Amino acid sequence: MGNSLKAILAFVPSNKCQKYLLEDLEEMPVDKMVDLSGRQMRRLPVHICSFRELVKLYLSDNNLTHLPPELEQLQNLQILALDFNNFKALPLVVCTLKQLCILYLGNNKLCSLPLELRLLQNLKTLWIESNCLQYLPEVVCELSLLKTLHAGSNALRTLPPQLQCLQELRTIWLSGNLLSEFPPVLLDMPFLEVIDVDRNSIRFFPSLAHLPGLKLVIYDHNPCRNAPKVAKGVRRVGRWSEETPEPRKRSGAVIEITLDEKPLLPPATKTEPE
Repeated sequence: MGNSLKAILAFVPSNKCQKYLLEDLEEMPVDKMVDLSGRQMRRLPVHICSFRELVKLYLSDNNLTHLPPELEQLQNLQILALDFNNFKALPLVVCTLKQLCILYLGNNKLCSLPLELRLLQNLKTLWIESNCLQYLPEVVCELSLLKTLHAGSNALRTLPPQLQCLQELRTIWLSGNLLSEFPPVLLDMPFLEVIDVDRNSIRFFPSLAHLPGLKLVIYDHNPCRNAPKVAKGVRRVGRWSEETPEPRKRSGAVIEITLDEKPLLPPATKTEPE
């Protein structure tokens, strides 16, 4: 079906037109996955909410602004993709899906997140990149199992100190924000493996050599005067990354840092729960 025809039918609320958009998806898929990405939908057909054993629901790249309350019936859902839509607020019904492991909210118009998000205690990966967040909502710090946080391309200037409570957090992506200094709270998170602060306004980097779990730090495109000091074997991506951040010895020799590991760059495709 052409995208232009889908766009026209998306305005028509009749069951017949909605069924056409679903392309006769009447029964629960064997793989327990429904992908309705790029259908130009302005509302989610309630019929989908009858698939109570559904595990994965992809609604990316539509024109959604709200979700029906019937979505609460999908209590087995583990992956929900709502990225590239027009949400100005996260529908509270999403916070009733307590088995969610991965939630994609990127590329919307979110300025905050509801306190009810704390109910998603199984959440391991949260994508909130490319929204309108001027601060990281503190409710994120209550997601105790969170391992990966994608919060790039917002307007963040700092991070809340409560973030250090997330002891399962391993990767944090903060590229393209308004950080003028390296977030102090990250210095108290020894379990972090990947820190990305690319494309911010950080002028000076403190030493990160005391973070035993660190594997990769991305700090490129900052007006910094120094490279962050890291432990041996930690991969750095940024200005002076191939040079030692330590002063030269009297002999003139430079302390070498091995860069054997490949960068753990952000995944190009959606990940699945472990």
